Amino acid sequence: MKPLDLNAYIIIDEYSSTPKYKQLVNCIYLAIEKGILQKKSPLPSINELSFKLELSRDTAEKAYRQLRKLGIIESVPGKGYFINNTSLGSKLKICLLFNKLSAHKKIIYDSFVQNLDEEAMIDLYIYNNSFPLFKKLLLDKKDNYTHYVIIPHFTDSSEAPEEVIDQIDKNKLVMLDKRIGTLAGDYSGVYQNFRNDLYDALCEMLESLSKYNTLKLVFPQQSYFPNEIVEGFRMFCNQYAFNYEVVHQLADKDIKNSSAFITLTEDDLVILAEKAIKANLEIGKQIGIISYNETPLKKLILNGITTISTDFEQLGIQAAKAVLNQQKEQLHVPFYVKLRNSL
Repeated sequence: MKPLDLNAYIIIDEYSSTPKYKQLVNCIYLAIEKGILQKKSPLPSINELSFKLELSRDTAEKAYRQLRKLGIIESVPGKGYFINNTSLGSKLKICLLFNKLSAHKKIIYDSFVQNLDEEAMIDLYIYNNSFPLFKKLLLDKKDNYTHYVIIPHFTDSSEAPEEVIDQIDKNKLVMLDKRIGTLAGDYSGVYQNFRNDLYDALCEMLESLSKYNTLKLVFPQQSYFPNEIVEGFRMFCNQYAFNYEVVHQLADKDIKNSSAFITLTEDDLVILAEKAIKANLEIGKQIGIISYNETPLKKLILNGITTISTDFEQLGIQAAKAVLNQQKEQLHVPFYVKLRNSL
C-alpha cells in the first residue's frame, strides 16, 4: 500500500500560531477520525514531510515522536511509519482565537494548555485586534472544532461582534477575558469586569492616591482596551472628588507635580518615566505612577512600580475547566493591586 498524497490530509495553516509540529499531529489525528487514514496505512518519511511541506526535519521528527508517544503510529525498521491505532475515542478539538501575542496572553495560553488533557488538539489563531480577520477565521472554522475559546478585543469593529460570534453553537463557546453583554444564549464565560475592577482597585489605593491633586488615565486612541476602563476611572474620581483627565497622547503632555498617572501600555510607562526623570520629579512623592498588568520587571524598575492586574493564570485555568466540565456559567476573575514605591 502506497502512502496517500500528503495534500489529502495534511494542511499547514500559515494563519495559525499553533506550532507546526502540533499542526502535523492534529492533521493526522483528524485524518484517522475521518477514515482517510486507517490501521496499517503507511505514512510519508520524515524526509518527505520535510521536503514537500517545506518544514525543518526537527519539526517532522517532533510530530512523529509525539504520535508514537500517543500510540497512534509505529515505526518498522527498513519500512517506515504506519498507523498503529485508530480507536482514538473522543478528543477535544479546540480553536483559540486571541487578539494578540503578548507575555500576558502566553500566561493564559500556557495555563489553559496545562490544565487540559494532554491529548487535546489545540489550534491558536492571532487576529491582531482586526475584526475582519477575526470574522474570516471564525467563519472559516466554525464547524471544525468541539470548542471555541475567544478573546474579543478589536480596534476596528465595523459591525457588532456578537452577530458573528452568535453563529457558533453556544454549547461549544467559551468567551474569555471580556464579556459581550449583548451576546445571546447560554454559554460559558471567564472574564474581567474592567469598570468595577478598576474602580475597586483604585479604592484600595485611596490612601496612597490622596496625596495627589490630579489623576490622569493614559488611554491611547485606536486601542483595543475596553472603554469600561475609562468608566471605572471616572466613577472613582467623581466619587472621591479628584481632578482628573483622560490623556490620549502622553508624548504631547507636560508632566506636572502632584499628579498620579495610570498607564495601560508599556510604551507609555517608559515615556512617563523618562518625562518624570527629565523634569526632576521624584516618583512616588511628587508624581505617582500606576501601571496596568503585572510583570516581573515592574517590581524591580524605578524601585518598584505599582500595578493593577488581573490573574492571567487563573483566566487560563478557569477557561480549561469550562471546556472540560461543560460549564454554562459566567466566572469573574477580579483585579488585584501590587502597591509599590511608585505611588
